[in-house]
Parts: sequence; C-alpha cells; structure tokens
Amino acid sequence: MVTIYDVDPNKLIAKVAEKLKSMKISKPDFVGMVKTGAHASRPPHDPDFWYSRCASILRHIYVHDVVGTQRLRRHYGGRKRRGVRPEHHAPAGGSTIRKAMQELEKSGLLLKEQAGRRISPKGRQLLDNAAKECM
Repeated sequence: MVTIYDVDPNKLIAKVAEKLKSMKISKPDFVGMVKTGAHASRPPHDPDFWYSRCASILRHIYVHDVVGTQRLRRHYGGRKRRGVRPEHHAPAGGSTIRKAMQELEKSGLLLKEQAGRRISPKGRQLLDNAAKECM
C-alpha cells in the first residue's frame, strides 16, 4: 500500500491542492492581498496559493499527528531581514493558517482536539489516494 511517505512531498501537495480546489473549499477575501508573515516582503504571486497551503497543512498534520496554529506558524515562518542587523526567524501569520484549518475542519478533513487539530479518516483517505495517484 502506498502512503504519503513513499511519494515526493511537492508532487503530493500539488495533487491534493487540485483535489481541494475541486472540492470547492472557500477562500477568504484577504488571501492574495496580504503577506504570509512578517518575514515576507510581498504577498504570494501564485493564484492557487490558498489551496497549496491547505494541502501542505493537511500533509503536515498527517505526518505530525496533532498540530496547533503556533507550531504551524513556526513551520511556515522564515528569516526576517533586518537591514544591517543579523537576521532572525519570524513566525508566519496565524490568521491564514487558522482560517485554512477551520475550512479543512468544516469540510471534514480535520478534527478538533484539545491541543490542536488531528486528521480525520476522510482526510487520511484523501492523502493516501493522492499518494497512490502520484506513484
């Protein structure tokens, strides 16, 4: 049986993003107009950024079991340029991540836990089927 560990993550995320787009997961109005965090200099250029971020979050939760917004903010953060001073890590914005997890939860792909969110059987099936198609 093929799982997500057997497939290239980039190909898997692209395949799951296509599936999420066909599932009609709603996209907030602010996506595409705001930066992803304090470390970013511009908003994302990709028109399908929302779906690829949702797919990436889904995969991350599959791999790491229960994940909250703060852990994902650290994961998607990056180096903040501070001029002549040394660079430091800055977390990503929490609103985009939180809204993505709420939409995935509303569509039945995630389950809410005390410490964060866990992948549902429907979400696990979606990722495993996408991994099978990528193989």
